[in-house]
Amino acid sequence: MLTSSATSATTVAQRIAQALPQLTRSHRQVADYVLERPLQVATLPIDELATAAGVSVATANRFARALGFDGYANFRAELVRGFEPLLAPVERLRGSLAQPSTVAEVFAAALEESRGNIEATRQALDPASCEAAVARILDARTIYVVGFGASAWLSGLLQHGLDTYCADVRLLPSVSGVTHGARALSRGGPRDLLVALSFPRYLTDTMALTGIARAQGAGVLALTDRPSSPLAPLADVVLYAQTETRYRPNCETSVLALIEALTSAVALRAPGAFQAAGKIVHSVMPWLHGAQDLRAANAEKNQQAPAPRAPNRKKKAR
Repeated sequence: MLTSSATSATTVAQRIAQALPQLTRSHRQVADYVLERPLQVATLPIDELATAAGVSVATANRFARALGFDGYANFRAELVRGFEPLLAPVERLRGSLAQPSTVAEVFAAALEESRGNIEATRQALDPASCEAAVARILDARTIYVVGFGASAWLSGLLQHGLDTYCADVRLLPSVSGVTHGARALSRGGPRDLLVALSFPRYLTDTMALTGIARAQGAGVLALTDRPSSPLAPLADVVLYAQTETRYRPNCETSVLALIEALTSAVALRAPGAFQAAGKIVHSVMPWLHGAQDLRAANAEKNQQAPAPRAPNRKKKAR
């Protein structure tokens, strides 16, 4: 589920309900399409809506006027108003696709966006928040990591990065769905920490699990994009990553960079970090490419080495 105000969509629905007795058959055809797909219609220009609903462009425009709007543009603007956080990426993509560009230019633009977002994230770092985030991670008994949608794979990378230096790091997204996370957090307490990731478009599942963590007294560290994010007021500590992009809902490169920065800082402060990293390398050695060849070469070298000479214990004659 997505957090979004449905006020404007409800207003349009109410106008349709009020005007329904006076609507013509073709107008009702458009009304049915709008009521079934308000979010989709909010993204459509008038010609595409007319085609989708099986009416003419003139009929679609007259339908908007029958609801009391000056025309289709005003009707669509009212419908869009409640879905702005959801539709912003779609509108940006529409604008980008309308501009002629080569594949190479898109590559360059996307890489430049990533560079700019990482730099903006670096510039916005709050040193006190960085210190507090690392301290809470290292002080926690159990660390729960949660993120859904596009943030699910990012939360997996964060769990992987922290696992080397923290005794108990648990990834809440699973095949069991959000209820698995709710059960796990119900056993949490003040000594535990939830690290939550959420970016536009914000998912209510993440907010719900964050609320459970707070109710259990666990600390909350949030990784999100701005202070107006619905996740920010639920957290004790917040780290922000800028995610602006023209081609996707979010630029995830800056979030990944922030995750790598956070895990690097944890490694710096974690006691015995070098020894922990060495133990992990040793444990995965059998699966590393070339490791078996190296071990075989060492064994062969040891076999070819001359045996050490036994010390001469013979006593000299006196």
